[in-house]
Amino acid sequence: MSVKIDCKGLPCPQPVLKCKNAIESENPAKIKITVDNEAAKENVSRFMTTKGYEVSVKEKDNLFVVKGKKDVSTESSAECEVCEVMSDEELSKVGSKTLVFLNSEVLGSGDDKLGAGLMFNFLSTLPELGDSLWRIIMVNGAVKLATEGSKCLEKLQDLEKAGVSILVCGTCLDHFDLLDKKKVGETTNMLDVVTSMQLASKVIKA
Repeated sequence: MSVKIDCKGLPCPQPVLKCKNAIESENPAKIKITVDNEAAKENVSRFMTTKGYEVSVKEKDNLFVVKGKKDVSTESSAECEVCEVMSDEELSKVGSKTLVFLNSEVLGSGDDKLGAGLMFNFLSTLPELGDSLWRIIMVNGAVKLATEGSKCLEKLQDLEKAGVSILVCGTCLDHFDLLDKKKVGETTNMLDVVTSMQLASKVIKA
C-alpha cells in the first residue's frame, strides 16, 4: 500500500500528526508527504525514521517531498525486544526521567545580561542531576542556545554526548531564521513536546 499526503500550508504539528495517523491506521509500505517548510521536513523525516522507514527527501519549487519506504528488518527487530529482569535499584533509575523545559535564552527576568550568565551556570550545573536527567526541550527564544555562536552551545553538546536527549523546536528555529545554524539536538515539534511531558516523571521549567 502507498499513501500520499499533501501538507502544504499546515502549521506544526499537523504534518507530523497526519503522518502518524496514516502510519498507525494503514501501515503503508510506502508513504509520501509534501510540506512547504524546512521544519516540517525535518520533523516528518525524523518521525518516519522512528517508525522504521527509509527516508529520502526531494526539494522542488520551495516544496519538500518526503518519501518513506518500509524497512522490514527494522520493523521485525522492533517487535522482538527482550525483556530483562532488573533489580529494584535499576528499575528506579529507569523510571526516573527528568525533563528540563526552556522557553528563553536567559534565566529569570530583570536584566538580560545577568540572565544569560545565569542560564550558562544553570546548564553547567545540570550534570549534577546524574542519570535522572533525560531530556532538554527548547522552545521560543531558548532555541538560540542551540545555535552557532551561543555561549551555551558547548555545554549543551557535552550534555548530548553524555546521553541527554535534546529537542529544539523547529517552528521556533524557522521563526528566528536559525534552522541552518542549529548545532546540537534534534529538530522537534509540538507532538514530541507533549509526549515528552507525558512520559517524564518530573518537569523542571527554567
